[in-house]
Amino acid sequence: MAESDDEPRRGRKRVLLGAVALLAIVAAGGAAVVVIGHGGEPEKTGAAKAPVATASVVKTDLSDTRTLPGTLGFGAERSVRGAGTGLVTRLPKAGVTVVRGKPLYWVDDHPVPAFVGDTPLFRKLDKVGTRGRDVTVVANNLRALGYAIGYLPPQTPVTGKPSVPGDVFTASLKSALKQWQVAAGLQPTGTLDVGQVVVLSGPSRVASVKAQLGDPVAEELITVTPTAKVVTVPVDATDVGTIRPKARVSIVLPSGKKIVGQVTAIGRTVQDVTDGSGQNTAQLNITVTPRKAADVKALDAAGVEVTFTSQVRRGVLAVPVGALLALREGGYALQLPDGKLVAAETGMFVRGMVEVTGKGVTEGLEVVTSS
Repeated sequence: MAESDDEPRRGRKRVLLGAVALLAIVAAGGAAVVVIGHGGEPEKTGAAKAPVATASVVKTDLSDTRTLPGTLGFGAERSVRGAGTGLVTRLPKAGVTVVRGKPLYWVDDHPVPAFVGDTPLFRKLDKVGTRGRDVTVVANNLRALGYAIGYLPPQTPVTGKPSVPGDVFTASLKSALKQWQVAAGLQPTGTLDVGQVVVLSGPSRVASVKAQLGDPVAEELITVTPTAKVVTVPVDATDVGTIRPKARVSIVLPSGKKIVGQVTAIGRTVQDVTDGSGQNTAQLNITVTPRKAADVKALDAAGVEVTFTSQVRRGVLAVPVGALLALREGGYALQLPDGKLVAAETGMFVRGMVEVTGKGVTEGLEVVTSS
């Protein structure tokens, strides 16, 4: 009888304490999770209980972050080619900022000023009434330089859409052009021919000089970059989906100073990059712009670290991943120091912590953990 009375007690111990425990690895946390089952040898009567590690359920903010290396600089270089005929007689120095309306280089000792716009000058502008996007570029630049260009007819007349988009080369615009030519040291003709002005896509600085004095102008002369400093971060193509445009990021400079930046562009050109093991990886470039230009004023180029945050959970309950018990029948539980199990549902896994919810799961609750 004594033997039969003792056996149920031992059986209950096996159920409550889970004598057979299998270890499973939770990939997201990289920590061990205990799987509770039945069976195994009964524990010895009177055996000393090993001390258990515990942790408290905490209320905290969890964020899924990723830190990647990047390069601070002025962004991608763009080639600038001359147009027309003649020989290059003067070139800018690398590093100088291009000024709208001022000479960028000289051809046959004549200055070639820079304009900003989206259409190069592809024809001679000399006839009043000519319409086109190149006329719009001239008008916008003269206006930006402070010249009165007068009234410009609307680009879409009441009679319908024009066959050629853009502004009209008016007599007042021709007069403003002549005034600017006098100030710029050009022949005051009130006309512009191909090659007399170079049109850049935006504010620019000279990155490198490609031509030499005496070279034909219709070749690559210089390369330019934007004037604002940016950070270029290569990201695996499979991970680009976790990065959002305009997302706030953290940038760590070589000095250790941490500054704030913003994702301003996500590349669309895939590049095959070979890593140290010889494996090819498809990558895209992410462009990040520091929020305050003054933060990187002293640096022209440097390696930096950029931290992206793809998801944030604020004010959630969390425990170390090692506190999770994976139940054989499915789901998870937390074990209290007295052996009682509390059912728990999991949320975000990040840096060894896991979000937990469930009836009885409260802030400050002590649970058994393996870590």
